Amino acid sequence: MTTYIFILLGIIIVLLVCLLLRRPTIDMSGLREENTKLREVLANRLGTLTQNANELRTISADIANFKDILMGNKQARGSFGERQLEDLVSDIMPPESYAFQCVLETGVRPDCVIRLPYPPGDMVIDSKFPLESFNRMKQNNNDAGIRKQFELDVRAHIDAIAEKYVIAGVTAESAMMFIASESIFETIHRDFPSVVEYGARKKVFIVSPSTLWATLNTVRAVLSDIKIKRVAGQIKKELDALLTDLGRLADRTENLNRHFGQTVSDIEQIQTSIGKITPRAEKIRDMDFE
Repeated sequence: MTTYIFILLGIIIVLLVCLLLRRPTIDMSGLREENTKLREVLANRLGTLTQNANELRTISADIANFKDILMGNKQARGSFGERQLEDLVSDIMPPESYAFQCVLETGVRPDCVIRLPYPPGDMVIDSKFPLESFNRMKQNNNDAGIRKQFELDVRAHIDAIAEKYVIAGVTAESAMMFIASESIFETIHRDFPSVVEYGARKKVFIVSPSTLWATLNTVRAVLSDIKIKRVAGQIKKELDALLTDLGRLADRTENLNRHFGQTVSDIEQIQTSIGKITPRAEKIRDMDFE
């Protein structure tokens, strides 16, 4: 029994030694192929990351330029506001209903004029805004003096718009002050409702891109209604003239009909006379003059 056990242990040991001495075969071509695919994947991902980095740098530059426009010099901000105003107006209104940088009778040059029939007359939109004062207020929001100065600056701008662009007999009785930033528009309505009320008393209404969009669509609908009424009036006028001409034509047709009736009667009388003359002529012809 012990002998069998030793034999079995010997067989197990031999098998273990064989397993330990056996070297695994490695497919080097497969490893090289996998390595090549892995390098290609890594290269594609690195290219994508590089492209994303370039796009991020471009976006960062655009944001910096936009910040320079909003926070930089006054002329750049004014051009930005005017451009945004022009895009809104030209996208909504028909071409003949607005004008940019035109000169009014008083010699002033507003940013935009909405052409409306009088009354109410042409309505002016001003795209300027005291942004420096607003930025100072945002940086020192707890300073009551700076907040008061911002309110006074906005009121002064409202007064300037009312004085230059609300002219009796030349423009409409109201004008609009366009603010290119929705956040500034919201801040004024939330924190300075007295400024909004002051503008309403001065007939200067503060608008943002969204509220101006709604206002212009309403104005366009009114202009379309006015145009339809004008065309309808012209059609009615032409219809009245047509009915008058038809009445004249009926009278003249009746006169012509009477003339035709008289002509028929005259022809019948002529035929009667011919009927009487013909037998007499025949009798005269048949006479024996010899």
